[in-house]
Amino acid sequence: MPKELILTPQGLEDLKAKIEHLSTDRRREVADRIRDAREFGDISENSEYDDAKNEQMMLEKQIADLEEKLRAATVIDEEHVPTDVVSVGTIVHVKDQKTAKSQKYKIVGSAEANPSNGRLSNESPVGKALIGHKRGEIVSVPVPRGPARKLKITKIDVG
Repeated sequence: MPKELILTPQGLEDLKAKIEHLSTDRRREVADRIRDAREFGDISENSEYDDAKNEQMMLEKQIADLEEKLRAATVIDEEHVPTDVVSVGTIVHVKDQKTAKSQKYKIVGSAEANPSNGRLSNESPVGKALIGHKRGEIVSVPVPRGPARKLKITKIDVG
């Protein structure tokens, strides 16, 4: 059984759009490649045909995997996410206690994570450390080398 996938409403729309794109446009492109490769003659010794069929197989597997994720997905209702504690769907503002640098992260499910855009997975070390904590608390985040990072939660939003 697949593990639970947590999505924001935007993440759900993005997943549906990706499935739609793969199921229509990409399928059509691969089918065209197979048709073109058949025109080269004998398919038993046709590497173009074999490549196109392999691409079709990988595409169908990708679509099936995404559809399985969609079935296992739990969509959080961002309008009812509490802002008294950090949870999936909240935007948390933190201040690094060592560098005094402030950052803001949106806590999302692992499928939507994109750290370079400030979207942290609830399963990442920082996301996991922040979840369940309140404004004003200092959270210790383990790092691979050296002392743990200390982050002070300065604000919790929804957005």
